[in-house]
Amino acid sequence: MSRIHTAFPESPGSAFQVANLQIHYYALLILAGIILAVWISGARLRSRGAEGALALDIALFAVPFGIIGGRAFHVVTHWNDYFSDGKNPVTALFVWEGGLAIFGALIFGAVGAFIGARIAGLRFTSYLDALAPGLILAQAVGRWGNYFNSELFGAPTTAPWGVPIASSNPAFPVDLPAGTTEAPTLFEPTFLYESLWCLIGFALLLWVDRVMQPRWGKLFGLYLIYYSIGRYFIEGMRIDPSDIYFGLRTNQWMSLIGVVGGIVLIIMQNRRHPGIELSPYRAGFSAPVKEPAEQPFEDQDLDSEYSGEYVADASADADAIESINLKK
Repeated sequence: MSRIHTAFPESPGSAFQVANLQIHYYALLILAGIILAVWISGARLRSRGAEGALALDIALFAVPFGIIGGRAFHVVTHWNDYFSDGKNPVTALFVWEGGLAIFGALIFGAVGAFIGARIAGLRFTSYLDALAPGLILAQAVGRWGNYFNSELFGAPTTAPWGVPIASSNPAFPVDLPAGTTEAPTLFEPTFLYESLWCLIGFALLLWVDRVMQPRWGKLFGLYLIYYSIGRYFIEGMRIDPSDIYFGLRTNQWMSLIGVVGGIVLIIMQNRRHPGIELSPYRAGFSAPVKEPAEQPFEDQDLDSEYSGEYVADASADADAIESINLKK
């Protein structure tokens, strides 16, 4: 393969040092995505009449569940990377080194979100609708962690947007044709494709929400369909090891399940809830009523507080004066 220049420099490494602390880019990007998702979902909950702070309350359940599920799914589908001969099984716990499967994170994160929403008194599907745009934006940000880790790339390419991968990288494929192992070789930046797909999805979900106002979990169903379609094709471009079932990679099968799940969710909720969602709260719950703040003394309506007494006294004085005059 002919060597060309690329828009991407080689990754500066997976981490950088601050004093004695090693900070991983992957962890920072995941954290940034979580903050964005919580902030956006909080703003969207407020626009629906709920407390925006509930987004953080629910995230305290959803995020740990999602990280555990995402890591567990990744480890199970990449078993030999952690438990084969010569591997250290303890590294299966090293989340900061990369390896969070989005579908595992969605499944387990949904369990945590369900628990959090129940405690908060929100409808689970209402929370999912509020979350959907922020979630796909978080994925767009988090995918760049693959660039810094030099992982999960596609086949060799001559495209100017190819990402350079050094032959010393453990993820470098060992079965490339002769002449393609000179470091660095350019590969398809699948992380970039997925990030762009998610950014477009973010704009699409916001537009659909503004124009059609889908509720009862229907916007989240659209998110599942949209993301899964893109992930199916992008997953097919990747060359990292994966279990193959009937010619498809594991995450391609999960993508198909995501598309079907999104369609079923929309159809089911259309039948169950054809009308407008009046409140994101479950029956028996509502936003707390805030007491009006007391006005400072100088802002109070003095006339309304004292004029009645003043007028009454003035009237009495006038009557008394008139009575005296009449006696004269």
